Amino acid sequence: MTQRREFLKFLAASPILTSYEAFAQEVEETLGQRLTDPSEVINVFEMESIARENIPPAHFGYLSTGVDSDMTLRANRAGFTRFQIKPRRLVDVSNPDLSVNVLGAESSSPIFLCPVGSHGAYHADAELGTARAAAAKGHHMALSTQSSTPIEAVVEQRGGPIWFQLYPTNRWEYTVAMLQRAERAGATGVCLTIDLPGGRNVETQTKMIREDSRTCSNCHQGQAKPIFDGLDMQGVGLNDPSLTWDVIGRIKEVTNMKVLIKGIEVGIDAALAVENGADGIWVSNHGARAVETDRGSIECLPEIVDAVNGRAPIIIDSGFRRGTDIYKALAMGASAVGIGRPYCWGLGAFGQSGVERVLDLLNRELRITMVGSGTPTVASIGPDYVLDAGHRVPRGRLGRELL
Repeated sequence: MTQRREFLKFLAASPILTSYEAFAQEVEETLGQRLTDPSEVINVFEMESIARENIPPAHFGYLSTGVDSDMTLRANRAGFTRFQIKPRRLVDVSNPDLSVNVLGAESSSPIFLCPVGSHGAYHADAELGTARAAAAKGHHMALSTQSSTPIEAVVEQRGGPIWFQLYPTNRWEYTVAMLQRAERAGATGVCLTIDLPGGRNVETQTKMIREDSRTCSNCHQGQAKPIFDGLDMQGVGLNDPSLTWDVIGRIKEVTNMKVLIKGIEVGIDAALAVENGADGIWVSNHGARAVETDRGSIECLPEIVDAVNGRAPIIIDSGFRRGTDIYKALAMGASAVGIGRPYCWGLGAFGQSGVERVLDLLNRELRITMVGSGTPTVASIGPDYVLDAGHRVPRGRLGRELL
């Protein structure tokens, strides 16, 4: 920790950075005194720095990696600078209401917990801690196919419906088995992930694995995720590169869950999803872990909103770190916003209480933005409250926040 702090202070003093003061402030913010109480954490970036110290390097590498040179990872943050908030004044904002209902999923906030695999790699509480935090704060959540914990136990701890994220295997009968198990457990929606038909090149993860002195096979050898119980996964791929849009109809033939298509990045695909029966659209570049596009997820949203034209709710994730980020997406037409890494940082830092703190922080920031912009409800946040500058605005800073 000391060596890393000194290195970043050295970078902060470097003449190659355009704004020493801004970077030095962020170094102080994210690498300052070690905090031991989640209530002392002031933003998700501080939570990340604590999680980085707690989570083994290989596991943190899995959580933090993008693909190739991590250009899209940075674009996910930089993309928000293209859009600017236009606040209104003298509106009654004395009773702000953050609640939403998306496809029957009621939530106290438009901030949804995205599916992220292997929570057990970040904290012993694993997905049960995440589910308890979601229940405590009234947030909706989606559970990954790669969950460390059986879906039945997660639904029990959540105390209400969740959505199930599906990686479609290349054996359809296995896909059906997972869908029907999720529905029996109490899932009300399936989020079909379509953005990884050919794998990915995770160089940052590979580099961080090199920093880990542990023997990975001690943890992972022969280990299968609980959703695959009773299925012989030998030689079975998690993704099916032969899928086409008719998969939506095939899913609807075997389950009554709402079908959301996750991994949409262009308008024409959003239109095709709706035309083929999708109940919801999930805009995502997989947290910059799919294709290296150098295009932020938020930059994809306008054309998708236009293509859907109100025919289905739109959820968006990838790169959201501030309440202002969330506000911009809602103003541009999103029904809800997913977060993944931030709540996992909370989990890795403090377990369930860390997840709760991350949700509190982001809800606080969103509430401040809503009140300050004259929008007392989520429904009142519309296109008149955001301006598209047409280009990313240089901030003259480098640092953790760009990741």
